[in-house]
Amino acid sequence: MKIRANALAGIALAATAALSLAACGNGTASSAATGSASADAATSTKVVGEITVYNAQHDTLTKEWVDAFTKETGVKVTVRQGSDTELSNQIIQEGAASPADVFLTENSPAMAQVENAGLFADIDKATVDQVPAAYRPSTNKWTGIAARSTVLVYDKTKISDDKLPKSMLDLAKPEWKGRWAASPSGADFQAIVAALLEQKGEAATTEWLKGMKDNFKAYKGNSTAMKAVNAGEVDAALIYHYYYYGDQAKTGENSNKVTPYFFKNQDPGAFLSVSGGGVLKSSKNSAAAQAFIKFITGKQGQELLKNGTSYEYAIASNVDSNAKLVPIKDLQAPTVDPAKLNSAKVTDLMTKAGLL
Repeated sequence: MKIRANALAGIALAATAALSLAACGNGTASSAATGSASADAATSTKVVGEITVYNAQHDTLTKEWVDAFTKETGVKVTVRQGSDTELSNQIIQEGAASPADVFLTENSPAMAQVENAGLFADIDKATVDQVPAAYRPSTNKWTGIAARSTVLVYDKTKISDDKLPKSMLDLAKPEWKGRWAASPSGADFQAIVAALLEQKGEAATTEWLKGMKDNFKAYKGNSTAMKAVNAGEVDAALIYHYYYYGDQAKTGENSNKVTPYFFKNQDPGAFLSVSGGGVLKSSKNSAAAQAFIKFITGKQGQELLKNGTSYEYAIASNVDSNAKLVPIKDLQAPTVDPAKLNSAKVTDLMTKAGLL
């Protein structure tokens, strides 16, 4: 499972990031895709040629999507792997000359950054209609393709249920000093802060970040933060849900002593981060690029997500998520427009708070 540990850096870093992009090959289609291709066609119009996908999503999930899409359409897909911020900055630097046809992310702020630069084409209406409004930006310049929930993983031997924080905001209170962990340099955590900023405003976000600075312990990566809880180094960690479920599905060695706590009640700590997919205006094969986004948000693409190893939430085409997850309807997530998540303001506030 890919771990996000890169800060939402400035555009000046894009030139360096460009040197690190590597193309990934295609493999064999997942068995979960068989039998449903004809019933869930990527597009009613035949598409041909090839496309390039700038991918910040889980590489294994994207590979399954690519393999199934290529098997169905014959379109060759080249994947260039990077982080949310590396690739959004890369696209902005390249502008109208970008070789990217499609951009996939784990979190929304990088998508909003590219949208605000005016580099996305409109998503086809047929694709938009596959994704409920709660899981896509109001602008429809891109769309949600998956989602992940914020959780507090904690050590039950150190925190009884009645002592759990009622809100994520409580983690800034003095009683939590030195007791919880996070990965502030990662795009995952910064998306959580971006949602807090959108919900509560700058003053409340600044105050919470100040309390966080006093109270938390920094780790590089969500898995590392969870592992620290499991090892007894801290009592709890604020991460995304899939790190826990992914580890549990393997050996459980980094999570067998922790429990996930869902804040619910539309709390900022119940934020559901939308992973994005968009078609670039620069695409040389926009028909195939649009077909790819339609495919991954369609029934077959979402079933690949459901049955895969990323443990993200399926959000489109009425496909239920993996049965091991808390049902998405029970998360009671706050309403946040993904198009309004401001990555630049978040990095500025976190820098001023001494977190970056």
